[in-house]
Amino acid sequence: MTLKFGILDQSIIFPGQTPEQALANTVKLAQLAESLGFERFWVSEHHDSPGLAGTSPEVLISHLLARTEKIRIGSGGVMLQHYSPYKVAENFNVLAALAPGRVDLGIGRAPGGLPRSTKALQRGVTEPESLEEKLTELEQLRFGPLGEDHPLAGLTADPLPAQPAEIYLLGTSVSSARLAAERGYPYAFALFLNNDPETAKQAFDLYRERFNREKGGEPRTLLALSVIVSDTEEEAAELAGEFKTVRVTFASGKTVNVRSLEDAEKFAIQTGESYTAEVHDADITRGTKETVRKRLLELRDAFDADELIITTIVPDFAKRVRNLELLKEAFAEQPV
Repeated sequence: MTLKFGILDQSIIFPGQTPEQALANTVKLAQLAESLGFERFWVSEHHDSPGLAGTSPEVLISHLLARTEKIRIGSGGVMLQHYSPYKVAENFNVLAALAPGRVDLGIGRAPGGLPRSTKALQRGVTEPESLEEKLTELEQLRFGPLGEDHPLAGLTADPLPAQPAEIYLLGTSVSSARLAAERGYPYAFALFLNNDPETAKQAFDLYRERFNREKGGEPRTLLALSVIVSDTEEEAAELAGEFKTVRVTFASGKTVNVRSLEDAEKFAIQTGESYTAEVHDADITRGTKETVRKRLLELRDAFDADELIITTIVPDFAKRVRNLELLKEAFAEQPV
């Protein structure tokens, strides 16, 4: 069995860096990922987050496609609940026409930011629709005009590319897996956000069990996780540092994953809800290439994942580069 690898980069603005430097590093990482033979390179969407430069994945994807030649480039992911499916379809149809067969359209279910950014993004929206309704419209617009049963029948998201962007659904819950299965999409579970292995296992099992093969495909699973590979175990442990994950549960029952207790407090203030927060050590696979290889194969087998999507939160750019080089070496030396 060949194990495929992709990269997710969040364009983090580390202390002492500018947004320009963070985005330039994203470009360099995409080019490195291509030269090393990684399957795909995804960029994220975050809003109202001063430490993250990646607010507009479609703009960044366009630039990355122009600066690379073969690697698939995509979103991890576009927060469709904020936008018109028509405009998202137009954006990605243009990208797919510019770079046939190289564009991935990952759809995220999280808000991607604090409540005030959600409010700002959705200002002026007069016909709120569920994510499911928006996905249906987006699917139609990738291939042709909206059907006669749609209020905007005949509308086309030009240009219609020969190879539309492939849709992936991203999530951290069983409900996201259920939606991906119903739609017949490839499904990516973000273990680096929700590091509960039982939830991940349930999500993947349900996805494969309920996958809708009438859509013409087969189930494809991607496991997204944090990885730090170093020349020594000590350096990997030091680079992992004190990274934490914070899961917030509000009085309404809604849950979100945030980066810090400070973000949890901001979120609560903007929603006006009381909340509880659980702080956990970040789930980071770390160590030398031998240690990491062993652990990644264990995770692949535990979740029966077809592909691993790797994200690395290391401020030192040279060490992030070394991380990818060592990861590739770990599997090039002993293919699986």
